[in-house]
Amino acid sequence: MACVFSAPAAAHHSALIFDRDSVVAFQGVVSRFNWTNPHVYIYVETRNDTGELVEWELETDATPILVRSGWAADSLVSGDIVSVRANPDRNSARRHALLMSATKDDGVVLAARSNFLRRADTADSTATASSLSGFWELGFADYTRFAASWPLVPPTTQGGASQATYDIKSDSPEAQCVALPSPGLLAAPYLNEIEIQADRVVFRNERFNVERIVYMDGRGHPENGEFSNQGHSIGWWEEDVLVVDTTLFTTHRSQFLGSGLPSGPDKHVVERYALSDGGSRIMIEFRLDDPEYLAEPFTGTLSWYYAPHFDMLGFACDPEVSSRYSAD
Repeated sequence: MACVFSAPAAAHHSALIFDRDSVVAFQGVVSRFNWTNPHVYIYVETRNDTGELVEWELETDATPILVRSGWAADSLVSGDIVSVRANPDRNSARRHALLMSATKDDGVVLAARSNFLRRADTADSTATASSLSGFWELGFADYTRFAASWPLVPPTTQGGASQATYDIKSDSPEAQCVALPSPGLLAAPYLNEIEIQADRVVFRNERFNVERIVYMDGRGHPENGEFSNQGHSIGWWEEDVLVVDTTLFTTHRSQFLGSGLPSGPDKHVVERYALSDGGSRIMIEFRLDDPEYLAEPFTGTLSWYYAPHFDMLGFACDPEVSSRYSAD
């Protein structure tokens, strides 16, 4: 039998779909376990208040995040008994929820995003690097701070009008397997890789297998250049600080977390990357200017922690899975 009670909110890319102030809790039997991207789905049968057998669809993260949180493709099988805690869909007609945790009958707890660095002094964050090259993980506090600060950016009249008409179910670019551009991509809770080459720096992010090339050979941005999702990036060193300047972004319907605030063709992002003292993290500063949609620049900082103990897993986005809730 399912029960619903209040709980603190948790961050998630499609959070607007779910009621993060409520939790549904029940015990049931796993009927299906779909190891898919960009979301893994768990189907659990349970009895409702009238004793009728019903099936809940539980949505959780992509496979790389779950793997680093201790999951595998066979973590659940049909017939497993689980105790579920989840944030329900705002549409109460759906038995659809965002998984918080699933506790198996043998006591094993499967929780999403449990790999996040929640404190700067955790054991996994003590590895040190000698340069920006390598694998880097976003800190949990930085993710939540970015998510909280982005809605506070004042939009222009045009930006506000666009937000007012935005429907996350039908308008979300990520539901069409379109990646976030910078700086939203910098705060995506996925592993990042930096590769420093002689004439360029390559940034990779697991979500949608994004690759950004930063040209370091002294070129400028091309006149009448081609627009793209990640834009055109040039860079240079200011002593030990890598400065990245990006323009030529394609229009994006919602730059971060389903806010509905678009980006326009005049968007300009400047990022600064510096290795911390001791080399355990990268300190990132960013500035976003987008005069069509933002009334003032959006600035902020993020930290990426050195994570040589992780592998870049990446994933191919399944459009059918990604767009599953694009319509009522």
